[in-house]
Amino acid sequence: MRPFIQRLANVANVFVSCYPNAGLPNTFGGYDETPELMAHSLHEFATSGLFNIVGGCCGTTPAHIKAISETVKGVEPRVPPKPEPTLTVSGLEPLVFTPTLNFVNVGERCNVTGSRRFAKLILDNKYEDALSVARQQVEAGAQVIDVNMDEGMLDSKKAISKFLRLIASEPDISRVPVMVDSSNFEVIVEGLKVVQGKCIVNSISLKEGKEDFVKKAKIVRQFGAAVVVMAFDEEGQATSTERKFEICERSYNILVKEVGFPPEDIIFDPNILTIATGIEEHAEYAINFIEVIKLIKQKLPYARVSGGVSNLSFSFRGQEAIREAMHSAFLYHAIKAGMDMGIVNAGALPIYDDIPKELLELVENSIFNRGADSTDRLLEYAEQLKKKGKEKTETTQLEWRTKPVRERLSHSLVKGIVEFIDQDTEEARLAEPSALRVIEGPLMEGMNVVGDLFGAGKMFLPQVIKSARVMKKAVAYLIPFMDKEKQEKLLSDPNANVASNNGVVLMATVKGDVHDIGKNIVGVVLQCNNYKVIDLGVMTPTEKIIQTAIDEKVDVIGLSGLITPSLDEMIGVSKEMERVGLKVPLLIGGATTSRVHTAVKIAPHYKNPVVHVLDASRSVVVVSSLLDPTAKEEFFHDLKSDYEELRQDHYASLKDRTYLPLNKARSLHQKNDWNSAEKPTKPSFLGTKVLDNYPLDKLLGQIDWNPFFATWQLRGKSPNRGYPKIFNDATVGVEAKKLFEDAQNMLKKIVDEKLLTARGIIGFYPANSVGDDIEVYEDEERTKKVATFFGLRQQAENEMDSYLAVGDFIAPKSSGIKDYLGLFALSTGFGCDELEKKYVADHDDYSVIMLKALADRLAESFAEVLHEEVRKEHWGYAKEENLTADDKIKIKYQGIRPAPGYPTQPDHTEKTTMWNLMKVEENTQIKMTESLAMIPGASVSGLYFANPNSKYFAVGKVTKEQVEDYASRKGMSLDETEKWLRPILSYE
Repeated sequence: MRPFIQRLANVANVFVSCYPNAGLPNTFGGYDETPELMAHSLHEFATSGLFNIVGGCCGTTPAHIKAISETVKGVEPRVPPKPEPTLTVSGLEPLVFTPTLNFVNVGERCNVTGSRRFAKLILDNKYEDALSVARQQVEAGAQVIDVNMDEGMLDSKKAISKFLRLIASEPDISRVPVMVDSSNFEVIVEGLKVVQGKCIVNSISLKEGKEDFVKKAKIVRQFGAAVVVMAFDEEGQATSTERKFEICERSYNILVKEVGFPPEDIIFDPNILTIATGIEEHAEYAINFIEVIKLIKQKLPYARVSGGVSNLSFSFRGQEAIREAMHSAFLYHAIKAGMDMGIVNAGALPIYDDIPKELLELVENSIFNRGADSTDRLLEYAEQLKKKGKEKTETTQLEWRTKPVRERLSHSLVKGIVEFIDQDTEEARLAEPSALRVIEGPLMEGMNVVGDLFGAGKMFLPQVIKSARVMKKAVAYLIPFMDKEKQEKLLSDPNANVASNNGVVLMATVKGDVHDIGKNIVGVVLQCNNYKVIDLGVMTPTEKIIQTAIDEKVDVIGLSGLITPSLDEMIGVSKEMERVGLKVPLLIGGATTSRVHTAVKIAPHYKNPVVHVLDASRSVVVVSSLLDPTAKEEFFHDLKSDYEELRQDHYASLKDRTYLPLNKARSLHQKNDWNSAEKPTKPSFLGTKVLDNYPLDKLLGQIDWNPFFATWQLRGKSPNRGYPKIFNDATVGVEAKKLFEDAQNMLKKIVDEKLLTARGIIGFYPANSVGDDIEVYEDEERTKKVATFFGLRQQAENEMDSYLAVGDFIAPKSSGIKDYLGLFALSTGFGCDELEKKYVADHDDYSVIMLKALADRLAESFAEVLHEEVRKEHWGYAKEENLTADDKIKIKYQGIRPAPGYPTQPDHTEKTTMWNLMKVEENTQIKMTESLAMIPGASVSGLYFANPNSKYFAVGKVTKEQVEDYASRKGMSLDETEKWLRPILSYE
């Protein structure tokens, strides 16, 4: 007892009562400690100043109490300490923020919004397994664990209560304090009811007004918790130093003076915001945060400062070395200024002194905004560009340079020549009454020529992209003049209309999706036809799309997406457009979209036109028809009739299609004679192998160029379809050749200057099938299962003899045969974002699209090259293979590498198992969005099967019987499973 009461006496600033038993119970339930022995012990406690009140509990008698009373007579009572107020929180063990305490790391992985692995475990009701995430963080050095259950598919209050109670039962976890984190205060209250020790509430703010703030603060105070206060108020998020401190000071005074909140239990989060974005207003964000720390420490006694550090470097996502250096340098200075704690993966940070001097200088220049070029210089470093500038080359003055300026501008636009655009634009500006007239006159005349040639099939997309690059440079030159003229017009006539275009089109890649090549091409084509395009980029939330459409008064909204979950996002956007009462047409495009899906799944939710756009060449016709006052009604009428027919055909096909019962389909699985067949080859190693900086030049010979030309919408006609025959095509051959030469030039630059980095990981594991599924084992003993890959089986009746699932390609567990499964994930997209920013800054859409197209081709080539290495070396089941590049493209080799989310296994969530098993993100920095799209975009992943009988197949439509069975096996809800499998459901 003494060690515990000693600890309590040392810290408790209140009286301490000591009320012990007369020893421990004996075998018969009695107590053996005599009054004399008990009095002797308590006398020592008293003289050591351990308590203020003393008494007796179980086993004590009047004789014990008399002896105790006599032994403490005359002893000076304990004087409660009066320590300097300091933040103290606890789990089973206290965490005291003493002056000698270093920066406190808050573990962030028990957050369903921040950790996909944790989210899946919680959604799958695997709470005990989810505890391992918390345990790993504590073992890795997290001093506080953030717990957040804000997920739409969860009952967040029940979830946080259950998980916190489970944490409390695990001493190795609950020894550290918990940060109860939620945007829903009711969830926070539920957590406060069950959390172990003194926790931290994250968070409250003045965003909803003082009354709401005070109410929540009193509840937090009632539970005795510390609290994170965000720098928000009724006007919104603070960005400047002054506003940050203004909100923090106001919050502090309300909490301390009106609520009676201990100032030491207040933790401010003054908002770490993203820097190095290229936007001038963002340049001071890091400085503002550091400066407000100093003000808080100077003027708000005992308050602490925290923040989410990763926000700082979000503009460099995908460049982990840059991000980590930014975080390390920022923390170095922020901690010196007084920052106490933060949510950051500190284990991944380089030591400040170990950051390369050049990088450190560039990073700190951005942090402290030392010069207008600090962002550009950091981008150059990130992109590994060695050249500091381009030598200006003399250009021969050709005959066309002697023509009038309007003709020279038109020539530059049509030919994609940028060398003289600034000087010609300036000459035109001086000749025209306004800068706007240069755009409306000579520039648009030139772009109309481009549009006419493109519409007539006499000009091709790569040329149009080059034309758009010239146009963007000209417009960029004119913008300062236009802004000045606009201000002058508004001063003279506030109602002046200075805009002129054929319509405003809002475009966005939907939330969860990072692919945008097709969207970019459509945008360029529309701009070339005098449409104003507002591009919201990738991973765009529905609310941003809707609000921007309203604010900008757009005429058309266009949605793009590549991966299957994007289809659901598009449905959601259409529903929200209807709910808020938008009337503008909605365009749908992207690789996974179709006319049928648009007609059946999207159009019924929105009363206004919803149009599937097959490719960029159709976009102008569609948009012009939708906006033409004389044609739009007829167009919409025909569209509705067409889509209604598609819907009827679709539903009719569902009724006519016959599906086998699941048990019947399983009985017709692929037959393999496992006993007589050659035994599976054991890979050269088990576990994982990371391939970093894989030589890009090794990938060049394996590039499949056919998808490249398809991206650019260049299609040869028979017999000149496909690469390299496309060069002989009478219509597109010449342009295809030019495009190919441009691609070769950029590829050479990428390889020579190492502008992109190829990185991947492969893994091999003991595995056996159990029905449709594949169990993966820890080692060759095959007693401990570490993962399961789930399979879906074909059910739609066909003329084949078997109905396949991926489990058919692995030896059954019951056979006793030792089989193996391979996994891989790779990317050639590292560096792509930074290089893209450079091209965007140069208004070079042609290079942006070329870069992304080549990065995608390199990724697929990497997958092909790596698969060959797997077959010949790493797994070695086909060591004698000798195939041509064309043979490989035609899949003439043994084995397959199907990817989750594609026809052989249409469930994207299987990628999560891959990522967890191989620790893909930790080992390669290839990440996934909430919709399980891979980042960088130029990434490929999948499973390796070595079975000679393995083959690619399409699962096709499946019945509800199988979906229910699949959901049960995976431990997912039926709704969640149907969400991910929606494209293959045979039912509504």
